[in-house]
Amino acid sequence: MSHKIDQLLNQQLNLLKNEGRYRFFADLQRIPGQFPKALYRPNDGQKPYQVTVWCSNDYLGMGQHPKVIQAMHTAIDQFGAGAGGTRNISGTHHLMVRLEHELASLHNKESALGFSSGYVSNEASLAALAKATEDCAVFSDRLNHASMIAGIRNSRAEKFIFNHNDSVHLKDLLGKINHNRLKIIAIESVYSMEGDIAPLAEFCQIARENDALLYVDEVHAVGLYGKQGGGISERDLLTDSCTVIQGTLAKAFGLMGGYIAGSKVLVDYVRSFAAGFIFTTALPPVIAAGALASIQHLRQDQSLREQHQLKVRFLKNSLKAAGIPMLPSQSHIVPVLVGDAVQCLALSRLLLQNHAIYVQPINYPTVPKGSERLRLTPSPFHQENDINFLVEALKGEWKKLGLRRAE
Repeated sequence: MSHKIDQLLNQQLNLLKNEGRYRFFADLQRIPGQFPKALYRPNDGQKPYQVTVWCSNDYLGMGQHPKVIQAMHTAIDQFGAGAGGTRNISGTHHLMVRLEHELASLHNKESALGFSSGYVSNEASLAALAKATEDCAVFSDRLNHASMIAGIRNSRAEKFIFNHNDSVHLKDLLGKINHNRLKIIAIESVYSMEGDIAPLAEFCQIARENDALLYVDEVHAVGLYGKQGGGISERDLLTDSCTVIQGTLAKAFGLMGGYIAGSKVLVDYVRSFAAGFIFTTALPPVIAAGALASIQHLRQDQSLREQHQLKVRFLKNSLKAAGIPMLPSQSHIVPVLVGDAVQCLALSRLLLQNHAIYVQPINYPTVPKGSERLRLTPSPFHQENDINFLVEALKGEWKKLGLRRAE
């Protein structure tokens, strides 16, 4: 029986490989204190060599910040390795309590709740909230993350998909349902594959006019935008208009885990009804300690955010001058458009083999077919010579592959 299953599964894997969509995992060893450098270990017997990473979600390098590392050393010495189980059974360690208080304060909300990942926090929270009543209607942006889609689907609530960042389409859909129904508008603030930013003020206004709950995924914005790193909602002074702010500890904060922040009642409801929270082992104290140190540092120190934005602008301007096609990103995410899965994979491999540049191809189903891309994420620690080297490498390999240049 297992042999037949293996044959069937292998056929599906071969389809992925033939389409250029099979995902290869690179054996990378991050080097503390040398971010964004890493040691790459090829699987063909070649000696390991140093590469420059251009696609990390550790946007500010906080995963290697001395304050974060020291806090984690201290925590593991004081509290041990694991959390001991779910919070319902094993209790909540005090560092988690402090972390949730810090997150609530960061977003100027009454309460916050931590999860094992950003994916889980979205899936569990949206599923629970949309089940609060039998006649809930959920309005979801067409480009929302898979975790949001999964949560909405699992709730079995009636859903309406509006065109990406299209407030007019959203208003039209809202006008077609009974005004008295519970309504949830689910959006992201920064979309990770396009790099564009939602017109948050418009969505806040629509939510107010329609008495709707506004659920904002700030995963790719927390730590990076706003005076204290509270995200686009803080930057645009709209925090109070967002019913739920969802974020992650795994990107700009450099660790792992997810969270929501909102009113005390809403957070208590999710804590009490979300299966993905109730039945999942809690984050260990060492992770909570590192995340707490990271958030506190970024709330007080603007320098990394400022340097980050400078490097983003320099990279975008350099790519534009070189004729490398980019999607019109408004954020720190720089999508380089290739438009073909096989060519995108080939470009990624050539950059790694010939230039020691590591950037993974982004293919379907993460992005639509025909829009395959390299997703560049410059950090404050990429130097101008790193950026110049990347652009020259892209120009050369782009020409070898016969890819279209920007007009």
